[in-house]
Amino acid sequence: MYRHYVQYYETDKMGVTHHSNYIRFMEEARVEFFKNIGLDYFEFEKKGLISPVVGINNCRYKRPSTAGDTLDIDVAIKAIGTVTFTMQYVMKNKDVVVFTGESEHCLLGKDGKIVPLSDKRVASLTEKLQKFIA
Repeated sequence: MYRHYVQYYETDKMGVTHHSNYIRFMEEARVEFFKNIGLDYFEFEKKGLISPVVGINNCRYKRPSTAGDTLDIDVAIKAIGTVTFTMQYVMKNKDVVVFTGESEHCLLGKDGKIVPLSDKRVASLTEKLQKFIA
């Protein structure tokens, strides 16, 4: 679980967290998730691999959050395909769900070409991700 403390500048004129910030919170939680399972995102990049977001899906804003709230963000792997994997996020404020969403990713090599998830260069990643399928 990743914890994000909502800052005042992340809110809008109505005093609630601006909807665009939830996408940023997803990224923060994703980087922390990878780090926690032993796949430091930055070490991966040093090896010549990047994992761009290819889709943001099923975002649902369930309840507002405001400055000063602490969001607990649970991250899990929803699916692993041949070239993409999907991550899901559940954000809660005091055990109340405020947001759910998904992000879809692929892997690219230094040459900018897609690296299949079956490629031996990413075997450890694929193996670890499979352990966290929700």
